[in-house]
Amino acid sequence: MSYLSLDEPGKELLLMGNEAIARGALEAGVKVCAAYPGTPSSEIIASLSEVASDMDLYVEWSVNEKVSLEVAASAAFSGLRAICAMKQNGLNVASDFLLNLNLIGVQGALVLVTCDDPSCHSSTNEEDSRAFAKIADLPLLEPATFHEAKEMAKWAFTISEDIRNVCMMRGVTRISHARGNVTLGELPEKEVSPYFDKSKQRVTFPVTQSHDLLHENLIRLERVFETSPFNRYDGPDHPELLIITCGSSWLYTQEAVELMGVERFVGILKIGTTWPLPTQTIVEHLAKTDKVLIIEEVDPFLEGNVKEIAADFSMQIGPKTFFGKRSRHIPFSGEMNTDRITQALSQILNLTYEPRDSKYEASAKMAEEIVPVRVLGFCPGCPHRASYWSINSALQLDDREGFITGDIGCYHLARTSAGWNLLKTSGAMGTGTGLASGFGKLERYGFSQPPIAVCGDSTFFHAAMPALVNAIYSKSNMIMAILDNSATAMTGFQPHPGVGKNAMGEEVTPVDIEGVCRAFGAKVEVTDPFDLETTKLKLLQMLDDPEGVKVLIMRRKCALLRQKEEEPPYKVYVDPEKCMGEDCGCNRFCTRCFKCPGLIWDKESSKAKIDEVICVGCGVCSDICPENAIVREETS
Repeated sequence: MSYLSLDEPGKELLLMGNEAIARGALEAGVKVCAAYPGTPSSEIIASLSEVASDMDLYVEWSVNEKVSLEVAASAAFSGLRAICAMKQNGLNVASDFLLNLNLIGVQGALVLVTCDDPSCHSSTNEEDSRAFAKIADLPLLEPATFHEAKEMAKWAFTISEDIRNVCMMRGVTRISHARGNVTLGELPEKEVSPYFDKSKQRVTFPVTQSHDLLHENLIRLERVFETSPFNRYDGPDHPELLIITCGSSWLYTQEAVELMGVERFVGILKIGTTWPLPTQTIVEHLAKTDKVLIIEEVDPFLEGNVKEIAADFSMQIGPKTFFGKRSRHIPFSGEMNTDRITQALSQILNLTYEPRDSKYEASAKMAEEIVPVRVLGFCPGCPHRASYWSINSALQLDDREGFITGDIGCYHLARTSAGWNLLKTSGAMGTGTGLASGFGKLERYGFSQPPIAVCGDSTFFHAAMPALVNAIYSKSNMIMAILDNSATAMTGFQPHPGVGKNAMGEEVTPVDIEGVCRAFGAKVEVTDPFDLETTKLKLLQMLDDPEGVKVLIMRRKCALLRQKEEEPPYKVYVDPEKCMGEDCGCNRFCTRCFKCPGLIWDKESSKAKIDEVICVGCGVCSDICPENAIVREETS
């Protein structure tokens, strides 16, 4: 039994922020949970899937974020409480439905949690999802601590049920993936009887009436938010500087103010209800100061909305000087931290503050010079390395300046030296296939470079299928390489429709990618990427084919999954008698070019060597050594 399903009110646990949100949903009586995995949001639904049987939940890893929101909405249409989670990029996908769902409303409760990724730790952008709350006229909550994340998630269901609409909640990486103390509340015990009322149409007309209702809800919630415990002020009655902040920035702000010793004349107003803002609370505090610093991640969402209030009530509160992102005292990009805030406070208050002495700075600089740079790379035995090796070989032999278009996943590392910088375009999920579809129609203008789109197996189901259909329908000349490693590997190995298992661990019939592609009308081949020669030949045959869409499924299970399920297929070692080292003439082709972390350069012997600690025994490196010095022996 998971600790998340403990029915011990008052017990304190050390929880990850995402786990805290999941616990809050359980305490609210959630029944249906859906998501598409995306870091930093994935653990919310993953945690709920672990207690699905204990708590009588339906939990689903949906094919994409829009579908996940639709699945959750169906439950909320039937009077149940549902949660949907995604990362900031996923909200773009789901927004098509969200911006209609807000006009439709729900019968039960639906909480939409988006987790943003400031500084792009695991994302292609650091988009601020809060803007969607304002666009959709939906309430938005933003937790600052782990216990608050649990309590706020629980409250979000009450808000949603009250307004009969979606309530949004925004997390960020440092809340989602850090841990803190959370006090458990009671778990509800009530029977649910879902029922879809056919007498009410869940459609988007009349739009004007629905839109007016959204604004009436916001006006009503604004009054509720005025007394919310998630909004609080700490500091003097009339501060010289008022800091208004939200989310995890509140913790950094508190630390900065304490470190600088300015508590006597600096006040901190923490806002947890970031849309709609509690106007009277904001006005009350703005009236007591002349200077205001607004601190938040990522965009000036709070800053802009506070300034709107200040403009509306300018006669009442008088002129103010605002500091924040617009004044460049707070950076427009990247995560917030204490040093950034102390620097801003030093400039605004004209104070000198040294967070660390000169000796520390000198030591830190020395450490930077000593610590080697960590280069992004594929895992030892990753099938994607072999896939790109073959694609690169085929493109060079074809000699028409062909190139690779791609999108999001482990295979996105081909944009770096780990994948020989082969990936020339990338964007949203499925973008590589859509772009290749377009490139493949440019022959009429003299375009002769063959495009190869790469996508993963999870991405294929998420967004690449429509692009593939488009290419076939448009008679585009292109190749689609599906790097099928049997998992949504980049975000935590969650299952997808092609692996034969669902979010709750139940066995299901897998959807056959090869069969789907053939049904669409593509010419399909399947290959094992570890078979370098066969894979290269199949690619060359496809490059020689002047018409239509060709799909090459490069199928080999992710090395991290395979390690858990089976023994290494080979014992791999370097024969020191055959390895010529620096005298080979290949210029260290194995370690410099192939770049598997399990294949290293031994400086003492000036020869290649296998790192037995991390080598997974795939044996692919033995095929690329020109002297056949890398030996593989079968283990069974």
